[in-house]
Amino acid sequence: MQPDQARYVRDLFIPVVESEFETTLRLIAAIPEESKGYRPDPKARSAFELAWHIAGSEIWLMDGILNGGFVPAQDRLPSEVETVADVLEWYDENFRDRWKKLKSLSAEHLSKTMPFGVSDYPAIAYLSFLTRHTAHHRGQLSTYLRPMGTKVPSIYGGTADEPWDG
Repeated sequence: MQPDQARYVRDLFIPVVESEFETTLRLIAAIPEESKGYRPDPKARSAFELAWHIAGSEIWLMDGILNGGFVPAQDRLPSEVETVADVLEWYDENFRDRWKKLKSLSAEHLSKTMPFGVSDYPAIAYLSFLTRHTAHHRGQLSTYLRPMGTKVPSIYGGTADEPWDG
């Protein structure tokens, strides 16, 4: 990928990732603290574990893009993250910090190929993976909310709980 192409993709993804971040914040905020241990099946992650996975994975991916390479992922909660509010605070703070840095990366940095498991892509391509990965897990989390006794916020349009007037 040429640097001018990476710059174009970055500029295309900036409003997308920013919008997705706000949606993710709303979805995690909808988890009732008293029901955060809910899981629809014994094999499934709890709502709290899923919220952490979403937040932690985004930061891990952004760190990899910023650093020019990925270190093995650790899906462990920091000791200071105990509540849904803690996940939101951690995610908000860490996302905004990384995002500011990521938006200012040079086109040359973003166009460099980075290994990721079995495939190698330009660094900027991992923003696409970030959004798809988060959307996948947000979809899972959104199906947990009603059985937990709470409302489902708007994601890509209205819900029965939060109609869209678009």
